[in-house]
Amino acid sequence: MSEKNVSVALVQMRCGSDKPGNLEKSVGLIREAAGKGAQIICLQELFLSKYFCWEENYDYFGLAEAVPGPTTSALQDLAAELNIVLVASLFEKRARGIYHNTVAVIDADGKYLGKYRKHHIPDDPGYYEKFYFTPGDGGYKVFKTRYGCIGTLICWDQWYPEAARIVALKGAEIIFYPTAIGWDAKQDPETNRQQYQAWQTVQRGHAVANGVYVVSVNRTGREGNMNFWGGSFVSSPFGDLIFQASHDKEEVHIEKLRLGVIDEIRVHWPFLRDRRIDSYRPVMSRFIDKG
Repeated sequence: MSEKNVSVALVQMRCGSDKPGNLEKSVGLIREAAGKGAQIICLQELFLSKYFCWEENYDYFGLAEAVPGPTTSALQDLAAELNIVLVASLFEKRARGIYHNTVAVIDADGKYLGKYRKHHIPDDPGYYEKFYFTPGDGGYKVFKTRYGCIGTLICWDQWYPEAARIVALKGAEIIFYPTAIGWDAKQDPETNRQQYQAWQTVQRGHAVANGVYVVSVNRTGREGNMNFWGGSFVSSPFGDLIFQASHDKEEVHIEKLRLGVIDEIRVHWPFLRDRRIDSYRPVMSRFIDKG
């Protein structure tokens, strides 16, 4: 477990329809974050396009690319130039007919460290992701970067404590969640408040249960009937809300994290020590029927 400090950056932005334009904009914001001292920079989910999963449209498969591929190559050059780690969410074409929602991780020397493919795929009004994405089959991943060991999960993975637990058990000090989530434009303010609070609370719970930092990076802006709620945030390993972005503005925020806190928290709150791993087999069931 590292004792050093690390500066992480959240890049919360609006996306347009022009893929090269979104990349150019992201590069500019990455440079801004690096210029302010950021060492690990996380972009929001599917930052190269608008959130196309609001409808089922075969044309959008044309947005996908290989990972590693052209975008990772450009980001590798940028990471090496700026000595930064990048967490980048991409629409991956793995093979003909097999597509994934994928995060690529690039180290501070420009080396491509690998990728994580989103495991939990939603299928709800406005989030028709099962039409586009095959569930990840490569397991949950951690990446040992120059500045610390990080776990990367993606959006709908946020609601599942099992995923956070596994990456923590693999040594993650920080869990990054690139995200695209928002409110239906017709929805009432109280429902909006409840939904955002549930989303943030469950992730802060992952931080507490596992003694890790959680960094969640969301998009903002109106796209179709969806108001993406921004609200990107950083949680301490004991669930303190260190930072929360606005709901409706683009923001680049840098937060310095003291990784030694993880050891302090886990010594005084030894949740990992007291786990009864011999008793958890039932969690492997889809549902535990009483009959």
